[in-house]
Amino acid sequence: MSFDRIARHYRLLETIGFGPDLQRARVFWVDKITRPQRVLILGEGNGRFLCELLRVYPNVTVDCVDASVQMLKLARARVLATRPESFAQVCFLHQDILTWSTQDAYDLLVTHFFLDCFRCDEMKAIIDKLTRAAAPNAAWLLADFTIPARGVLVRAHAKLCVRMMYWLFHSVAGISADELVDPSPYLQANGFARTSCQLSRTGMLKSELWQRNRTPR
Repeated sequence: MSFDRIARHYRLLETIGFGPDLQRARVFWVDKITRPQRVLILGEGNGRFLCELLRVYPNVTVDCVDASVQMLKLARARVLATRPESFAQVCFLHQDILTWSTQDAYDLLVTHFFLDCFRCDEMKAIIDKLTRAAAPNAAWLLADFTIPARGVLVRAHAKLCVRMMYWLFHSVAGISADELVDPSPYLQANGFARTSCQLSRTGMLKSELWQRNRTPR
C-alpha cells in the first residue's frame, strides 16, 4: 500500500470531497490531551496534523511512519516551512506498518484515517503491535469515517461515499481493505478505553480519544 501516486493531489481531493472537515476531525483533540512527550504517528500523509501537533507542543519528540515516500517528502517540507524550530525532533520513517517494529515506548499514538485501509486480520495485528509500543499511560487519537447510527438517507449517503472511497483507494493506492471495519473491539481487547468521541458531518466522521487503562489480555 502506498499513496505515492496521489500524494501531491491528496489535499485537493480531500478538499473537493470534504472541505475542511477531515482536518478538523484530525486536530479536534490535539489541544485537549495531556501534554505528550513521545509521539508515534502512523500514515501522517502530507504533514498537516503533524504541524498542528508541533504548534501546540513544540518540544515533543515524534516518530512519523508512512509507506509513501512522496507523502513523507511533503510532510518534511511542510514542517521545514512552518515549524522549522521543531524539525530536528521529528523522525520520518519510510516503513510498512505490517513489517515495522520498534523498541520505543510512546505516550501518544495517532492513527488518523489509517486503520480503515486494512483488512480485519491486518488491523488486529497492527493494533496488537502498537499496544506493545504504548507506554502504560498512553493516549490514542483516532479520526476516521463511520456510518451514522440514524437516518435512512444519511446512512445511505455515508455508505455510498465510503464505497466510492474504497474503490478509489484500492485502485490508486493498493489498500487491502474493501469495507469499513470498526477498530473498537481490538482496542478494547488491548486495554484501551474510549474516553471521548466527537462526531461531525452528520455523523459520518468521528474523532476519538482512547486511553490505556489496564494490562491487555
